Amino acid sequence: MTARRCSSNMQTVCGRFAPTPSGRMHLGNILCAMLSWLSVRAAGGRYLLRIEDLDAMRCPRTLADQIEDDLQWFGIDWDDGGSAGGEPWYQSNRFDLYGRYLEKLERKGLLYPCFCSRAELHAAQAPHRSDGTYVYAGTCRNLTPEQVAQKRRQRPPAVRVRVPDRQICLIDGCQGAYAQNLAEDCGDFILRRSDGVYGYQLAVVVDDAEMGVTEVVRGRDLLESTPRQIYLYEQLGLRAPAFYHIPLLTAPDGRRLSKRDGDLDLGVLRGRFGRPEPIIGMLAAAVGLRPTAQPVTLQELAAGFSWEQISKEDAVLPMGILQEAKTG
Repeated sequence: MTARRCSSNMQTVCGRFAPTPSGRMHLGNILCAMLSWLSVRAAGGRYLLRIEDLDAMRCPRTLADQIEDDLQWFGIDWDDGGSAGGEPWYQSNRFDLYGRYLEKLERKGLLYPCFCSRAELHAAQAPHRSDGTYVYAGTCRNLTPEQVAQKRRQRPPAVRVRVPDRQICLIDGCQGAYAQNLAEDCGDFILRRSDGVYGYQLAVVVDDAEMGVTEVVRGRDLLESTPRQIYLYEQLGLRAPAFYHIPLLTAPDGRRLSKRDGDLDLGVLRGRFGRPEPIIGMLAAAVGLRPTAQPVTLQELAAGFSWEQISKEDAVLPMGILQEAKTG
């Protein structure tokens, strides 16, 4: 079973919001939904809602339903997907599809089993980038068939994809030019975990291609994963969408908002403001869409929306809203 595609007409913009229902959405999540929706509606395109619940144990359906309720309260609608679209719009129901694409990569000789434990992956001798990010050393890349058979008796393997030693470049619609050498910056990466759960990198590529998505809007923190996805698009013979990596929202001390901290989640915001327009105005001002934080509707913003207005730099939220949220 597959989800319905956007129109194949190359002039039709097709965007999506693809949240992971592991907690209540916070202000950064709703900013991503807002900008992706504005971009599509300004272009007269089609907007999709996909639920990225690959790890179903961490992503109960009740939280996915809460996301839909929060989006509707905020004024964001979608043309297909979510609970109204049925099972194909939840990644946890698409493992058979991911498996077929994994087999395509297997036939090209790009995959191999990896038996490394978490402790081994983060051992002191493992290579890291200058920013401390772990880079896979290729420990299991050249195991013999006999070694693989022996290790399989001890533990099930993950599946990694071999990456090239070359630059993969893109022009991001918000951040500009970006390049990465996968061999140096991440190493061979996992496409399926040892417990059978498919990796985000494969699932997001397959889903966006299958659903006809032409533009992807997400946080700047995900920019560095994009060359991996472009590589998979290339190897699978799929057309990559345009990418827009938006600024992150931070507290005045530079701390990023996160679900883990419960910063300004939609429950707090709905209770405090009662209506979405003040939140929309604050977000619009934070990223450069409006000169002031006056209340505004999504429809008013869509009428004059342009990516040229969006700042590349992270947006600092006023201390007042953070303090009021904690005491409200």
